[in-house]
Amino acid sequence: MTDMLTRRNILTLAAVSTAALAASAGSQAWSEDAAKPAADAATPVPGTPADVKIPDSAGKVDPAKLLEPGPLKDIVMGKADAPVTIIEYASMTCPHCAHFTVATLPTIKEKYIDTGKAKLILREFPFDPRAAAAFMLARCAPEERYYPLVEVLFKQQEQWAASANAVEPLMQISKLAGFTQESFNACLTNQKLLDDVNASRDRGAKDFGVNATPTFFINGTKYAGALSVDEMSAIIDGLLK
Repeated sequence: MTDMLTRRNILTLAAVSTAALAASAGSQAWSEDAAKPAADAATPVPGTPADVKIPDSAGKVDPAKLLEPGPLKDIVMGKADAPVTIIEYASMTCPHCAHFTVATLPTIKEKYIDTGKAKLILREFPFDPRAAAAFMLARCAPEERYYPLVEVLFKQQEQWAASANAVEPLMQISKLAGFTQESFNACLTNQKLLDDVNASRDRGAKDFGVNATPTFFINGTKYAGALSVDEMSAIIDGLLK
């Protein structure tokens, strides 16, 4: 992989400009905008409204292999024994990932996760030092605050991801999860954690063919690109029949 995210990148995060981040992301072999299949390639799902189409899948991965332990512990949203497993590879600076978390996930959570029909696992696929830093902060929070902090980071993405100095807004957000200045600095200088975040991305790319965000694996079937509430609901409903 090119442009490895190192502790030096994280420590100099305050000096990284938006233009520099864009240039760095552009040199990657990955894309933050996962292309979706054309609408006419989508497939109707029996039992769903006629206007709901599911994009063609981008392949399938053995679900057991997907759930093998990786460099970071999977933090599960929902019941561990839920029949449908949604694994999302995301970058914290990806606008489409933010939209999914803010606009789509609440309905999916209410319909399927809170009712025990599905569970969600978010995995790290950072494109740049700021995305890596945000993931590190989420991992440093107590486990029960992981998803709430991720949600806030996505909701306030424009405030820190596009800021000339990302440190201050990230610090302010982190305080909501109980961070102090000392614990904030300690988290962002944790080389082992940074290596594990990078390894999560590299595993996703090498083992599962992830090259864009968001990428979803729903019971092993791969969907590259943002999914609407109706599209994801149709996929899940089809698996529950």
